[in-house]
Amino acid sequence: MKPNLLIVDDEQHTREGLELALEDNFEVFLASNPDEAFNVMESESLEVVLTDLRMGHQSGMTVIDRAISLSCNPICIMMTAYGEVDIAVEAMKRGAFDFLSKPVNLEKLELLIRRGIESKKLKKENHDLHTRLDKKFNFHGILGKSPALEKVLEKVKLVGPSKATVLLTGETGTGKELVAQSIHQNSDCSRGPFVPVHCAALPSNLLESELFGHEKGAFTGATERRIGRFESADKGTLFLDEIGEIDSATQVKLLRFLETKSIERLGSLNTIEIDTRLVCATNRDLLKMIQKSEFREDLYYRLNVVTIDLPALSERGDDISLLLDHFLSYFSEENNFPSPQLTADTIAILNSYSWPGNIRELRNFCENLVVLNRGGEITPYDLDPRFFNQESSLNPASIKVSSSLSIEENEKRLLRNSLLQAGGNRTKAAELMGVSRRTLHRKLVRWPELDTETKKSIQ
Repeated sequence: MKPNLLIVDDEQHTREGLELALEDNFEVFLASNPDEAFNVMESESLEVVLTDLRMGHQSGMTVIDRAISLSCNPICIMMTAYGEVDIAVEAMKRGAFDFLSKPVNLEKLELLIRRGIESKKLKKENHDLHTRLDKKFNFHGILGKSPALEKVLEKVKLVGPSKATVLLTGETGTGKELVAQSIHQNSDCSRGPFVPVHCAALPSNLLESELFGHEKGAFTGATERRIGRFESADKGTLFLDEIGEIDSATQVKLLRFLETKSIERLGSLNTIEIDTRLVCATNRDLLKMIQKSEFREDLYYRLNVVTIDLPALSERGDDISLLLDHFLSYFSEENNFPSPQLTADTIAILNSYSWPGNIRELRNFCENLVVLNRGGEITPYDLDPRFFNQESSLNPASIKVSSSLSIEENEKRLLRNSLLQAGGNRTKAAELMGVSRRTLHRKLVRWPELDTETKKSIQ
């Protein structure tokens, strides 16, 4: 689409002459006075405003002032008569890009407009760069305020601007790729690519080619040259997830890269120098793998320049409520579904849960809630049996009843959850409910399906 340009002049032949000269490259709007110009500004998004200074008893300076005040302010060029240079300079001080004397030289006008558009583009790029730098240490995508996470982020701040190789350790699902992206974003190569590779997802016979590339004819099926991930990550960051899964041959080539900063494609003798920052991650104990001769010791110490150990979600208790709120909102917006509302008792249970799958498990749990419930209140009775275990500190007897359910249904759900927490032990379940074992037995005679459901859940 052509950019929008507004011409403001009280002389009809001047307006129409300029329109004829500029309409091939712009969508031209005309105004004979400032009031008409203001109406156009309210209805159209303008790229350029070209205004006369004197229009009867009105001044083009008001047009400049209004245009500059717009949220997406256009390039403003003033047209002046001979002897009005001082006023035009004043307009530039107030935000106009430049001025031209009448009669207007069309070639000079078109050159001035092009320069103005280019200047605006450069200012936007500069603004975007400053915005990016301002966000540099905000760690978007990594949510939390727990002390355990703060220690991780402090390390990221320190290691990010360096060129050191980083090894991320921790359980599966703790967010290692997000941390790797933050290291990249905080580094000098942040303008370069961030290239992730999941080593465990590729067979060993393909991983070497995937990382280092190959020449045509290097092996059966190599019908053309392939650029590997190292070359793709040149001037950027290569993130190797599950580094403990790579075979011995790939370990040797990876060690060579760390020593020489160069690679060779499969089937080639030519050395290619690569300027790539390496960040690796694993959930395995590499030292134990070294003892079993499954991982090279020299490679380990090359990778282990800086180690950042990511805490499990069970160590980030302060962050669980924050993450629940974030992911419920995210999936509700993504699916255009109303967000479920967790009761205080539900949040208490979720906070006490160990989350063995870490953030990945919590994220999946939230997506499941949004998709299957589509709004409404989520009480403890709506949770899966896995959230009620013998280690849970929550007493089912303290759970508030749901006003939307009958007394009988509330009682059945309380009994069910007590049995789940007690692992099917009726004596312990009765203690948790604050009733005698005989009373609990009578309830189960009345609702035998609860006993069957519990046995299936804890098997």
